[in-house]
Amino acid sequence: MKIYFALISAAALSLSACGGQQETAAPAAVSEAPVAAASEAPTENTPAEQAAPASAGNAAAPAEAGECETVVNSDDQMKFDKQELEIKKSCKEFKIVLKHTGKMPAAAMGHNLVISKSEDASGVVGDGAGATAANDFVKPGDTRVIAHSKLIGGGEETTFTVDPSKFAEGSQYEFYCTFPGHYGLMHGTVKLI
Repeated sequence: MKIYFALISAAALSLSACGGQQETAAPAAVSEAPVAAASEAPTENTPAEQAAPASAGNAAAPAEAGECETVVNSDDQMKFDKQELEIKKSCKEFKIVLKHTGKMPAAAMGHNLVISKSEDASGVVGDGAGATAANDFVKPGDTRVIAHSKLIGGGEETTFTVDPSKFAEGSQYEFYCTFPGHYGLMHGTVKLI
């Protein structure tokens, strides 16, 4: 019954979104491979990047480029392919690529990825519902939001960065989709390592 209500709510909001906003996000590569296979793909580091030594002047070696990025897939069944994101403290910035492997447009089955403290998630989701698709279902200027992506539809992808220094030791963090009705199925934990 909750899923039925969530889908009806999403449809009603989609119809009231004035036709939706076209994003400039690059479309994802068309692939019929299962989502699990995409998450097991090797990183894009070249052998030269993998073999590059840390500079002698650094006391602690910075994280490798491939260690400071991840890909999260979403679909038309309101699922992320990851339940946990591991963000390295040693990264200057952490890149997240969000891909929508489904076929439905953003107005009907859009997804975003928002990161906040766990204790703030329900408030961010509630305020995001009123922010509309034009604001990616994220309240403008919401200081509880550490980082968020754009809202994307089927076949699209978007990239955004997270500043690991914004995470406090001892706090718990979550990632989730704020499209109305999606939080119940589309959320996971963020772990700082």
